[in-house]
Amino acid sequence: MKKKNIENLIIKEIEIKIKNFFRKKIFNLHEPLFFGNETKYLNECIKSSYVSSVGNYVNKFEKKISNYTKSKYSLSVINGTSALHLTLLAAKINKNDEVLVQSLTFVASVNPILYCGAIPHFVDVENDTLGIDPTKLEKYLEYISIKKNNKCINKITKRKISALVVMHTFGHPSKIIQLKKICRKFNIILIEDAAEAIGSFYKNKHVGTFGDFGVLSFNGNKTITSGCGGMILTNNYKFYKKIKHLSTQSRVKHKFEFIHDEIGYNYRLSNINAAVGCAQLEYINKILRSKRQIFKIYKALFSNQNFFTVFKEPIYSKSNYWLQTILLNDEYVEYKNVIISKLNDSGIKVRPVWKPIHLLKHFKKSPKMNLYNTNLLYKKIINLPSSYSLILN
Repeated sequence: MKKKNIENLIIKEIEIKIKNFFRKKIFNLHEPLFFGNETKYLNECIKSSYVSSVGNYVNKFEKKISNYTKSKYSLSVINGTSALHLTLLAAKINKNDEVLVQSLTFVASVNPILYCGAIPHFVDVENDTLGIDPTKLEKYLEYISIKKNNKCINKITKRKISALVVMHTFGHPSKIIQLKKICRKFNIILIEDAAEAIGSFYKNKHVGTFGDFGVLSFNGNKTITSGCGGMILTNNYKFYKKIKHLSTQSRVKHKFEFIHDEIGYNYRLSNINAAVGCAQLEYINKILRSKRQIFKIYKALFSNQNFFTVFKEPIYSKSNYWLQTILLNDEYVEYKNVIISKLNDSGIKVRPVWKPIHLLKHFKKSPKMNLYNTNLLYKKIINLPSSYSLILN
């Protein structure tokens, strides 16, 4: 069959079935939906005059997230990137330390490593979770590292490997228990980038609560939103106090003086954003049910074709299905860009996965393992419209 005919078959397979089932004109990738209490809480916030980083809704939002995730401590900040930056600082990631991180991720998982003067060291992902491959990682660390003074040292670069940042891709839990065991074995700090994963569980435990730190995001395109916003999860009180201190300009309590004892950051979430987050969290179970239903619809719609597969949550996981995902079969990966372009032109706003970070110009000299799966998945992944408003009348 001619290339043009194959392209058209795949495009029509997706376009016709989505439009016929959902009956909309425009299908956005992921848009926020506000149910009503957002306005009420914002008005209360404005009437109180507490609209900045101090106010009841900030405290309420943190408490609600702790109750939902079962994290002992939750600290709200302006976004997921600042949350990750603070966790790296609290973990004492120093200049020229190496931080292991997957290359198949959004760049915000990696930039905070550079903020600390550290060096990202890229590791590969696996096909069944889209997260870091624990088996491959362990073998790699056994080959390249040695233990010296209770530290993990890269034998090649002579630098300390201080931390591992694992992302739960598109909300799907990585094999976090295996990764935690590896981090313990090699004396490495474990940080979970669960920015996309509010409402996702691995073996009935919320992701972001397995590692030394976890990070959530409430950006406008996430499962629930506070407009902007992030949250740091930890069960370690010492870490919590350190992060809170850093996030408030490292100000020391005093009756009237302004005293700061180290470099600090203006990273605290505003009361206004926290008010929106509180309202959104009240509906999270409804949202999660809707997103799981959307997955089932896509799975059924595309069950009788041979061009691609619909990605399903990994074993032992309950995913929030933040972004619905298809993976092109190997023989059709060359059509990815044309499929994305033409579907967007037709009103179906699909997107590719992020370009792997190791391929970006300013990261090309960073250390890395063999990234075979990362490079292959980049060619295969397309995200479909995933807003829960798809199935709401």
